[in-house]
Amino acid sequence: MGIRNDVNLLGRTLGQVLKEQEGEAFFDLVERTRSLVRDVRGGGDDTALRGLIAGLNEADAGNLTRAFTWYFQLVNLAEEYERVRVLSGSQGTRPQSIESALMELKAQGLSADDAESLLARLDLGLTFTAHPTEMRRRTIRSHLVEVARAIPELHGQDESAVERVAAHVEAMWTTPELRRLKPTVLDEVKGGLNYVTSIAQALPALQRDLQRAFRTVYGRETAAHVPLSFSSWMGGDRDGNPFVTPQATREALEVHRERAREVLLGAIKQAYADLSQEGAGEETGQEAAGSYREELRDLHNSVRDGLPVELLPRLEALRERLHAEGQQRSADQLLTPLLTVARVFGQHLVSLDVREHSAQTGAAVAELLKAAGVEADYSALPEHAKLELLTRELRSRRPLWPAGEALTDTLETAIGPIREVQAATRLVGPRAFGHYVISMSESVSDVLEPLLLAREVGFGILPVPLFETLADLERAPQVVWELLSLPEYRAVLGHNVQEIMLGYSDSNKDAGFLAANWALHEAQRKISDVCRRAGVHWRFFHGRGTSIGRGGGPASRAILGQPAGTIDAGIRITEQGEALADKYSHPVLARRNLEQALYGLMLAAARPALDPPAEWMDALDRAARVSARAYRTLVDDPDFLPFFERVTPIHEIARLNIASRPVRRPGAPTLGNLRAIPWVMSWTQNRANLPGWYGLTEGIREIGLEQARAMYADWPFFRTVLDNSQMSLAKSDPLIFSEYLTLLDSGDGTAEGSARLAEHLKASYHDAVEAVQSVIGAELLGNEPRLRESIALRNPYIDPIHRIQVELLRRARATADGLDEYERPLLLSLQGVAAGVRNTG
Repeated sequence: MGIRNDVNLLGRTLGQVLKEQEGEAFFDLVERTRSLVRDVRGGGDDTALRGLIAGLNEADAGNLTRAFTWYFQLVNLAEEYERVRVLSGSQGTRPQSIESALMELKAQGLSADDAESLLARLDLGLTFTAHPTEMRRRTIRSHLVEVARAIPELHGQDESAVERVAAHVEAMWTTPELRRLKPTVLDEVKGGLNYVTSIAQALPALQRDLQRAFRTVYGRETAAHVPLSFSSWMGGDRDGNPFVTPQATREALEVHRERAREVLLGAIKQAYADLSQEGAGEETGQEAAGSYREELRDLHNSVRDGLPVELLPRLEALRERLHAEGQQRSADQLLTPLLTVARVFGQHLVSLDVREHSAQTGAAVAELLKAAGVEADYSALPEHAKLELLTRELRSRRPLWPAGEALTDTLETAIGPIREVQAATRLVGPRAFGHYVISMSESVSDVLEPLLLAREVGFGILPVPLFETLADLERAPQVVWELLSLPEYRAVLGHNVQEIMLGYSDSNKDAGFLAANWALHEAQRKISDVCRRAGVHWRFFHGRGTSIGRGGGPASRAILGQPAGTIDAGIRITEQGEALADKYSHPVLARRNLEQALYGLMLAAARPALDPPAEWMDALDRAARVSARAYRTLVDDPDFLPFFERVTPIHEIARLNIASRPVRRPGAPTLGNLRAIPWVMSWTQNRANLPGWYGLTEGIREIGLEQARAMYADWPFFRTVLDNSQMSLAKSDPLIFSEYLTLLDSGDGTAEGSARLAEHLKASYHDAVEAVQSVIGAELLGNEPRLRESIALRNPYIDPIHRIQVELLRRARATADGLDEYERPLLLSLQGVAAGVRNTG
C-alpha cells in the first residue's frame, strides 16, 4: 500500500473522531471549508470562502484550525512511514550512501589507505540546540509516536491497529496542544534528547555499512569507524537566556549521564545475551572465568553504579579476543552495536557546549580584574591594551579571586557553568564538555577572556569564536590570524583542532540571502588559508537553522556546497526544532540522514583546495554587494518595520510558549534586536519567505544570465545557493501572502508606504522566480518532483489555517485587548501553519 492509501485511512479516522467528538455539523463545516478552498485554489471565486471564514465564532475558528492541523500531523506521519518503507525496500547501492562515497573517492584515485586516512581525520559533529520551532508538546508527540508505530499494520487483517490509531487520535483531539507555561531549560534538554534512542539504533547499522562498503569497494577489511559525534547547547547556551543558570547546566549534565547509562546498559545487555561463547559456567548459573560474559557483566555493573570505566579500551580488547579466537562474525555482528554506541555516546551521551555573549564574558573579566587590583576599568581599555593585559595574565598561573571567598553574582553567573562542566568531566571523562562558544566575537580579546574565567576553577577550555554579523564575518580572517599569532594562545591550543563558528541568522538578517551566503563562503575560504599558514588543524561549526533563510536545506547539499579546501578536521552543524523529529524520529530515517551527511562530508573533504575561476568570484562579489544594497534599501525603509509588524504575526509569535529564550535581545523593540528565529518564522507564516530569496534577482542580473548558467552548472557552492532558493520560492505562495496584505488597512499614516512595499514585494517575488528559473533552465523544483508534489498536495489543506489566522489577526488587532481575547485560536493557527509548512525556523 502507498502513501495515498495511508493518508486516506488516517484522514477518515480523523473525520470519524471529529463526528463523534464535535458532531455532524462541525464535520460538515470542515468538509465545506475544504471543498471551498479547493475551488479557490483551482481558480474559482473566493466570495463564499471569505463569508464562511468571516462568520466563524471563536470556538469554531479554533476547532477548524485544529482539525486541519491534525490532518497535517497525520500526513507528516504517513510521509515519514513512506520514506521508511522506500528506504527499507531499496536494493543495491543507494545514492548518497557511504558505499557510493567510497566508489567516487576510488574513481578519483584515492587508495584504500588514503580513504582510511581521510576517515581518520574527519568528524561530523551534530549539535542539538534549544531553538525549538518544534511546537508540539511532549504528550502530543507521544501519541503521534504510537500512531506512527501502527501505520505499517493499518492495511492488514487486524482491525486492532485501526482501533489503536483511532484511540490515539481521539485522545489527541481532547488534549490541549498549547503549553500553558514556557518550557524550562530542563524541558528543552529532555525534549531534545528524545531522539537519541533512534540514533543509537542507527549507529551500528552505519558502522556495518562502512565495513561492508570498504570490502566491496576496496576488497579488504578496515578498522575505520564512522566519524560521528554529538553535542548539545541545551543547558549550556547562556547567550541572552537568563534561565540557563549554573544549576540548569548541572541538571542538563545529570540528564546526559542518566540517558547515557540507559543507552549503554541496553547495549551491554544485548551483547551479553548474544555472546554466549565459553559457556562452561552455565550449569551453575555463573560465567566461566575469563569468558566474554564475565567482562560484560563487570562493565555492566560499573556503568550501572555510575563509576568511571575505560569502556573503549576494554571493548576493543574484547573484540581482539574474539578475532584471535576465530569469532570474527561474532565480533563484527554481535559486539559492533555495543562498541559503536560506546565510541559515540560513551558515559557522557553528548558533549555540552557553553555559549555566552562576548559582552557578558568581558564584563565578568572586568569585574575579576578590578577585584584583584589588576585593572580598575578593563572595559574602557583599547584592544591593544586588553591584549597586553590578557596575555600577561595567561602567562601567569595565579588565580585572581581570593581563595575561599564567595564569587559575586556576575562572576558566579560566568564561572559557575565552567565549574559544572569541570565536575562532569571528572565523573564521566573529558567528552562531557565540548567547547566554550563566544557569541558576537568581534576581536581577539573576546576569545581570550573566557580562558581567564576558566583558570579561576583550574579547568582548561577551548574557546570557539562565533562570527555572526556581516561585519564580523568580513573581519573574521584577521581576528583568527591575530589569535593564532599569539604564543600564549597557541600554548592553550596545543595540537588541538581550532573550531570557528559561523552564524547564518544574523548575517542573513543584516544583508539578505545572497550576500550572507557569499560572506560565509569568503569567511571560510580566508580563515582556512589563515589556519593552513599558521600550521593548525581547523573545523568550521555551522549554526544552521531549518529554514533556507537560516542556512537550512539538505545537509549533504549544504556540505557539498562548502568552498573547496575548507573542510580539514570535519564539520559541525546545529540540529534544531522540527529538524530533529524530521530526521531522527525513526532509526531508518536516522540512518539515512546520517549516511547522506557522511557522504557529503567525505566527498567535500577530499576536494582539493582550488578556487573557482577568478571571473566567477569577482562576479559573485559584485552580485553580493548589489544584492545587499537592495536588501538594506528594503529593511531600512522607514515604512518597513510597521509593514512587517502588520503583515506578519510577529507579536503573536512572541506569545508562543515554545522556548525558554525571549524572542528579542535586550533593548527597545527594533528589527535589529529581534532574534533570527522569530524573524524567519514570521515570514514563513505568511508564506512570503522573504529571508530565503530577497535580493537574489538583483544579484543574478549583475552576474549576467549566461555566466550565471555556467556557474550553476560547474560551481557546487553557487548551485547549492540557487537550489536552496528554489525550495524557499516554491514554498512561498503569492495567493496566501495577498491575504495577509489585507491586514494593512490602518489609520496611522503608513497606508501609502505599506501599499508601496506590498506591490514591491509581490513584483520582487515574481522577478526572483523568473530569474532563478532562467538560470537553472527548468521550473522550480523540477528536479525534485517528490518535494514539489508534497507542496502541491499540502497547499489546499493549509490554506484554511492561513485564512483563519488572517481573520483572527484582524479581529484581535481591532481592540486594545483583542490579543488576549483571541490568543488561543491564534496560537493554534501558528502551530497549524508550522505543521503544514515545516522548515519554519
